Amino acid sequence: MNSAYHRQVASPGELGNLTSRQLRSTSSAVIVPVGSTEQHGPHLPLDTDTRIATAVARAVAGQLPDHEGARWVVAPAISYGASGEHEAFAGTVSIGTAALRLLLVEFGRSAARWASRLVFVNGHGGNVEALAAATALLRYEGRDVVWAPCSVKDADAHAGHTETSVLLHISPSDVWVEERLAGNSAPLPDLMPRLRSGGVAAVSEVGILGDPTTATAAEGERIFADMVDGCLQRIARWVPDRYGMLT
Repeated sequence: MNSAYHRQVASPGELGNLTSRQLRSTSSAVIVPVGSTEQHGPHLPLDTDTRIATAVARAVAGQLPDHEGARWVVAPAISYGASGEHEAFAGTVSIGTAALRLLLVEFGRSAARWASRLVFVNGHGGNVEALAAATALLRYEGRDVVWAPCSVKDADAHAGHTETSVLLHISPSDVWVEERLAGNSAPLPDLMPRLRSGGVAAVSEVGILGDPTTATAAEGERIFADMVDGCLQRIARWVPDRYGMLT
């Protein structure tokens, strides 16, 4: 996975590389990475969540069997999300929950005209409210649309050990290793009152919730494998809850 995010290599599993004629001749199921453009401390790129969601989606698509004759393809990522809590930091671009919800609904309605199944793979926690509302509506309308998180057990909250380790694995040349600083490592529930009122800047001057100084590429490889395995299992079971999240 070394810097694979940046390699522009044609792949038959990438929706953007296909033609309409190719899609007419076969049935497809679609995986859509959903990320964000937001600050990730002084050491990680603004598109960290999008990179992770995209890498997980590609790895998952490469291992999933065809679904009832439909092959899995990965759509171009939705790279703007609900990131208002990060807007005190330069570079953050948030479209908010309402706009993201509408985007996901219209995306699902359109793609479902030709795709048999659709799964949003989410890399940013702030997108959850929009994803839950959008997929619940799409499913109510009769479309087989779900979502799954890129989550692992015991992960820290933002730009800390977890995300930094994964980026050291998938995009090592884009991590400013010497700029890593320990952030606020208090449990997230303890931080939520101040987070809700003042955003991430109210609880961390450097924009980090966790400690990226302990991150390693080896840890990132393990964490990334867990993310992929967890997402694979959710999709293989295809058991959505009332809000469309795969359990």
